[in-house]
Amino acid sequence: YKCGGIDKRTIEKFEKEAQEMGKGSFKYAWVLDKLKAERERGITIDIALWKFETSKYYVTIIDAPGHRDFIKNMITGTSQADCAVLIVAAGTGEFEAGISKNGQTREHALLAFTLGVKQLIVGVNKMDSTEPPYSESRFEEIKKEVSSYIKKIGYNPAAVAFVPISGWHGDNMLEPSTKMPWFKGWNVERKEGKAEGKCLIEALDAILPPARPTDKALRLPLQDVYKIGGIGTVPVGRVETGVLKPGTIVVFAPANITTEVKSVEMHHEALQEAVPGDNVGFNVKNVSVKELRRGYVAGDSKNNPPRGAADFTAQV
Repeated sequence: YKCGGIDKRTIEKFEKEAQEMGKGSFKYAWVLDKLKAERERGITIDIALWKFETSKYYVTIIDAPGHRDFIKNMITGTSQADCAVLIVAAGTGEFEAGISKNGQTREHALLAFTLGVKQLIVGVNKMDSTEPPYSESRFEEIKKEVSSYIKKIGYNPAAVAFVPISGWHGDNMLEPSTKMPWFKGWNVERKEGKAEGKCLIEALDAILPPARPTDKALRLPLQDVYKIGGIGTVPVGRVETGVLKPGTIVVFAPANITTEVKSVEMHHEALQEAVPGDNVGFNVKNVSVKELRRGYVAGDSKNNPPRGAADFTAQV
């Protein structure tokens, strides 16, 4: 909302809806929790894609569910990210529940690392609800505990920005908070160099873009397939390798459906080519939305198209 990804009128509408259902404090969650079932339970089930710009990047947030029942949805979202932002709640008892043996904080950090998301930012949220509010000792306690856990998983805590925030009040999100004068800022050290800052948005700007393998064959796993009035069938997903252009004859594995790409779009703008890391929608000819499914992989029919494998190596 603060980055201009959503307008004030929409937020006010969400606030009204949330209050009518007795969940006033959930108004910002409403932005990403679009499904009715999610709104009524007050939890994120599906993966929501939301875009905003920083001074340096176009950021696509993939809001993955934190609730245990929906872990498979979370895996689908996380596997497409360049960096994970682990949000832990600082409230008394809330952090402990998340980091406990059965808690979601542990599971999410482990899954992110296992799925290949090697960059991490930790947002210590709800600093307004610590005892006393905006407590330095509580932040340090959480930072120490999370550092020790993520180190066991494989992350290097020295390369992870820990930012004390309040998403609700906006503390340390875009501007340094006056409520935490004790916080001198986050700093990270990695082989590519050092970075430092005060806010969460600066930590996002310090993400290192991974090397993008444009020289490999096209692979684009489908995240979703939409039917858009007046346009037709639009599969959506992230280009993992290779390049996708209008005019490409793509094949979808494993169904072996071949079709021509009419147009490619990202952030509501037509693209002449999409490269690895781009989350795109592309319009295909003469294929119904029923023929394509999440998980299918698009490739170039003329250049090493995706095929079934006889065997593969897995990390279990």
